[in-house]
Amino acid sequence: MSPTPPARRLRLGLPRRVFSQVLLMQVAIAAGVAVLATGLFLAPLSNQLDDQAMRRALAIAQTTAQQPDLAQDLRDTPPSPNGPVQQEAERIRKATQAEYIVVMDWRGVRWSHTDKKQIGGIVSTDPGQALAGKEVMEIDSGTLGRSARGKVPLRDSDGSVVGAVSVGIAYDSVRARLIHAIPGLLAYAGGALAVGAMAAWLISRRVHRQTRDLAFSDIAALLSEREAMLHGIREGVVALDRTGRIRLLNDEAQRLLSIGDAAVGRSPDEALGGGRTADVLAGRVTGTDLLTVRGQRVLVANRMPTDDGGAVATLRDRTELEQLGRELDSTRGLIDALRAQDHEHANRMHTLLGLLELEMYDDAVEFVGEVVGDHRATAEQVTERIEDPLLAALLVGKATVAAERGVALWVSDRTRLPDRLVDPQGLVTVVGNLVDNALDAVAGKPHARVEVELRAEGRTAILRVRDTGPGIPPEHRELIFTAGWSTKKPPAHRERGIGLSLVRRLAERQGGSATVDEAYGGGAEFTVVLPEALAEPGPEPALTVPSAPQTAKKES
Repeated sequence: MSPTPPARRLRLGLPRRVFSQVLLMQVAIAAGVAVLATGLFLAPLSNQLDDQAMRRALAIAQTTAQQPDLAQDLRDTPPSPNGPVQQEAERIRKATQAEYIVVMDWRGVRWSHTDKKQIGGIVSTDPGQALAGKEVMEIDSGTLGRSARGKVPLRDSDGSVVGAVSVGIAYDSVRARLIHAIPGLLAYAGGALAVGAMAAWLISRRVHRQTRDLAFSDIAALLSEREAMLHGIREGVVALDRTGRIRLLNDEAQRLLSIGDAAVGRSPDEALGGGRTADVLAGRVTGTDLLTVRGQRVLVANRMPTDDGGAVATLRDRTELEQLGRELDSTRGLIDALRAQDHEHANRMHTLLGLLELEMYDDAVEFVGEVVGDHRATAEQVTERIEDPLLAALLVGKATVAAERGVALWVSDRTRLPDRLVDPQGLVTVVGNLVDNALDAVAGKPHARVEVELRAEGRTAILRVRDTGPGIPPEHRELIFTAGWSTKKPPAHRERGIGLSLVRRLAERQGGSATVDEAYGGGAEFTVVLPEALAEPGPEPALTVPSAPQTAKKES
């Protein structure tokens, strides 16, 4: 036999879903408020009804005491069930629906009463204050039970107190009014509770839609996971609200954008100072995998709108990848140059072999001399004018690639650059990008020519690269320096539109500039000014004359 399954234990406590908890709490609050309001209303209501009954009894007593013949009848006639005092009191009692009206003399003897048998007897409660000339309101018990009472003195025409008038309102009628008011009050409270419950249900439905039927524990877990994910991933995350202001920045975004927590609550333009990066974050530039440059970093940005009208932008650092791409381009250029040299070398070897086989030895010697002289002249021309070895090697390699592509690469006669560069690698990047763009612009065109001019003016380095290509239209002369903007088809391994942006960034970082204009005779002329690109020249080393060695004394 299978064992008996354990009985399911009844779980007591709040429901897990946010919708249910919010609804339950709001209904409980509405019910509590309704009960509290009802209690606060009922508590003073009883006192108010008592006060109203006593004031009504006092008013009836005052009205009775003001009757003109009552004091005179009290003095002139004996207490009698059919006397004028009893008749007048009963008339007023019936008209005002009071429980009783008792008229007494200065000794406390009744002259009127609802129960005629009590006429002539002493009143059951102390009439001292009324007979002393004071008006009294109280709730007390007498021969007719508990009642709300009003007592006033009865004066004659001379103003002397000759008796008192006591009027009672049945306390049962006061209690009945209170009990009669309770159902209406509870009805109002129930209506208010129903309206509150309906409002709570509507609010809970909205919460249900917004929280997607999650429990509070699920929301807490999601928040913890969100914090861990945002601060642990290696991508920058920027969240913006529906007004376009930054509401969240993770650690990587702060690092990539070089901003801190102070940017939260500000627009991208205020936090970043304008530019393409701010345009991408603000949604003014649309697309996927948008390239932008921030400082020295090349970033890839993607922006996704959210349901609440805001947006979330992700940022990836492609600086290292871009550098690898450029190194790959340089390597490919070097390979192309080596391939060109190998192809040219093979042709020359074939030519030399033919001259030797034809026994044209003098022509072979002359041919070898010309070939060696051309290469040596090119290298010597560059190194004489550019003393920095990195730049000289770059231009010699570019000259070989240019020759393979049918382009003449010349170093201007005005070029003079000493070996005092502060950042040779940065200048190599600038020169390499500009020369590559110039070669691309003139490749395949007749009489293609690229001219490079590098000169120093004090500590300022000035670079000019001219080509005989189609040139840059005036309306595009600023756009070409924008990250991601290019008219060329991108290669497979990286995006276009980064080189010129980096050139301008490097120049502006040193307080310089990068501009483009029309070259003399057509084409484009790029000018880059780099202040303080060269170090101050050091002092000339002092010439030291070595001292003559001392000769050892001969031993005697």
